[in-house]
Amino acid sequence: MSCGRVLLLNVVGLTAGLLEHMPNLGRLATRARLRPVLPAVTCSVQSSMLTGLLPAEHGIVGNGWYFRDLGEIHLWRQHNRLVGGTKIWEAARAEIPGYRAANLCWWYAMGASTDITVTPRPVYHADGRKSPDCYVRPPRLHDELTAQLGPFPLFQYWGPTAAIASSRWIAAAGMRVLDDPPELTMAYLPHLDYDLQRYGPDSAAAARAARAVDAAAAPLLEKAAASGITVLVVSEYGITAVSRPVHVNRALRAAGLLEVYTQEGMEYLDPWTSRAFAVADHQIAHVYVPEATDLSRARAVLAELPGVDQVLDREGQRAYGIDHARAGELVLVAEPDAWFTYYYWNEDAHAPDFARGVEIHRKPGYDPAELFFDPADPLAKAKAAMNLVRKRAGLRYRMSMVPTDAGWVRGSHGRLPDTAADSPLVLCSRELDLPESVPVTDIKNMVLSLQGLRETVPAD
Repeated sequence: MSCGRVLLLNVVGLTAGLLEHMPNLGRLATRARLRPVLPAVTCSVQSSMLTGLLPAEHGIVGNGWYFRDLGEIHLWRQHNRLVGGTKIWEAARAEIPGYRAANLCWWYAMGASTDITVTPRPVYHADGRKSPDCYVRPPRLHDELTAQLGPFPLFQYWGPTAAIASSRWIAAAGMRVLDDPPELTMAYLPHLDYDLQRYGPDSAAAARAARAVDAAAAPLLEKAAASGITVLVVSEYGITAVSRPVHVNRALRAAGLLEVYTQEGMEYLDPWTSRAFAVADHQIAHVYVPEATDLSRARAVLAELPGVDQVLDREGQRAYGIDHARAGELVLVAEPDAWFTYYYWNEDAHAPDFARGVEIHRKPGYDPAELFFDPADPLAKAKAAMNLVRKRAGLRYRMSMVPTDAGWVRGSHGRLPDTAADSPLVLCSRELDLPESVPVTDIKNMVLSLQGLRETVPAD
């Protein structure tokens, strides 16, 4: 038995307004809105697309959470076994033995059962240096890609220098994979995330970013069309304009619920002794309250905090399909123009050194300020350049150039869309009879249906 081939292209941040600047993607035959899950963040939405399940079922309640059995907060873990449920390619293999799948930079790639895997993976040197690279299976493909394309452009994938180069690299890797196309090729183009968060979704920079990612995607679209491969384009969320950072942990600290400990004058969040603390994730925050006796106090503090729209207890979480053991006892949803910081220190002099660097695995929450060179420091770029010189010379260095002023951020996401204009999209190269709005949990069956493996109609 054979099936059709599909390119599942994730153009994160794509909305109808941005599509006006994207002629190549705009020419695809079918367009509909996507209804994301709560939280509308990368790891949760991708997991729902690939499994057809809600976060309460697959367990990915955000881009990170408090690992209660470790007593530690971790964001951006990579192992696929964190994701419950049967993925698209696993369901397909039940019908077609030998079905092949490729994952190009979708999340939870490590340990996944795909045949081809490409995901960012720096080299962490023993002296503390970090070099750009990627994890690739099969191993020989790593050498082919880096010989042809150069090392994976890690510092253009995230951070103050994040730019179109990373999306171009991924698209070019996708072209290589389509030389011998598997039944399913998944590729992730992150570029819209950057300037939309830096400058806002209605900025001139956002329009330029849309044109750039459309140009990067064009060769993939052309090659797929020439090879008879169906293209299904998805987006995880729409980015909306924000102007109000909300410091949840500082509010909990002021109420006597959050504790810190100090080393060398730097303060660190103490999850072991805190009575309540938040893991901030864009416009969502998981608030962990170990003792039930503290729950009402924490809820009262947070309900009064300006910028908080909803405070969801377990019953409230159930209504959105996020009531999983990994979720906080309370889940906060920000108001439309607000977003949550992870900041817990009250004075910058006591901020930990990682606060001013790109440290996605050390910070106990998401930090979009990592997209900026500190505008308050006129020497920030020069210092970064000098550190690169030190790095090339094999010397240790510390990149300290990220602002701790959250007010520079102009775009965010995470809450469910308030308007159709804020909604992510699904596009297809084939004519499909879709409802006006499609749940992201239908993407799995849409792929299988396009391959002739399942007959399904997306729910309205």
